[in-house]
Amino acid sequence: IGTMQLLGACQKSPSVQRLVVKSSTNVYGSAPRDPAVFTETTSPKSLPSGGFAKDAVEVEGYVRGFARRRPDVAVCVLRFANILGPEPDSPLADYLTLPVLPTVLGYDPRLQFVHEDDVVDVLEIAAREPRRGTLNSGTFNIAGDGVLLLSQCSRRLGRPTVPVLLPAVTWVGTALRTIGMTDFSPEQIRLLTHGRVVSTVQMRETLGFRPRFTTAETFAEFARSRGPGLLPPERVGRAVGRLAGLPLGGGQADRTHSTHGAR
Repeated sequence: IGTMQLLGACQKSPSVQRLVVKSSTNVYGSAPRDPAVFTETTSPKSLPSGGFAKDAVEVEGYVRGFARRRPDVAVCVLRFANILGPEPDSPLADYLTLPVLPTVLGYDPRLQFVHEDDVVDVLEIAAREPRRGTLNSGTFNIAGDGVLLLSQCSRRLGRPTVPVLLPAVTWVGTALRTIGMTDFSPEQIRLLTHGRVVSTVQMRETLGFRPRFTTAETFAEFARSRGPGLLPPERVGRAVGRLAGLPLGGGQADRTHSTHGAR
């Protein structure tokens, strides 16, 4: 309702020249038959059925209606990937902060992140007159370069995972919501099952924005802000190194036997 009222006020105001909408790549949903990469014109295989993702879809619908009624206003819709950084506040950040991460057995989703500082930078670009050779009206996916698998995220955080059968993940999510640990919603479960990757070609070539942080660098800043988990990567690396340096029992026995045989 608040969005509709805001758009109604903008529609009546002749002084409004530019509208910037902070949306989300959640509008694409997460489904088994999704394309490997979503572009801004890709239709989702399964529309979000509830929660924040459904709200984002509805807001974008209202914005398209506004753009038709006020063609004189430059409208820029920014679809952000999962926002992380030193001080994130999101259900995904809460999930990644859990001491042990419940995951869906048999799935290792691809994830993209955008740094909170890059979010501020691109909003500033969208709110101003476009620079020469760029266009800041339209719809743009915003994400850092590269992707990370959920398994890579857990290792870099030092947080072990507990694979759970897909039907049981819903029960785990309900329990976590009940005790207030994290908002493990159905849309979050779908993301952590199927993942989501978007194309950022239009962001770079049309909007003219290049994030300062890649997906991996964004996640590294987030990980540093959260402190070491139960299995810090450095400690695991040292343990693996020590194990690799130990002589193999079988090899030692063979050498001893060969020595005795030579005598």
